[in-house]
Amino acid sequence: MSKQLLVGIGLLLVLMGAIWTGQGLGFIGGSFMTGEVLWAVIGPVTALAGAALAYRGAKKA
Repeated sequence: MSKQLLVGIGLLLVLMGAIWTGQGLGFIGGSFMTGEVLWAVIGPVTALAGAALAYRGAKKA
């Protein structure tokens, strides 16, 4: 996989994780995920995985 693709997918996962966290905590409304604790847990895990993937892509030689 190319360096740019890994970084791009990683950043997309970070953004998705942040949105899911906000919805799970009730900060972002209008979804079935709003106020659900499950999404408040899945969001940070997804964001951390995305950050790790972006870091790996940035360090790829």
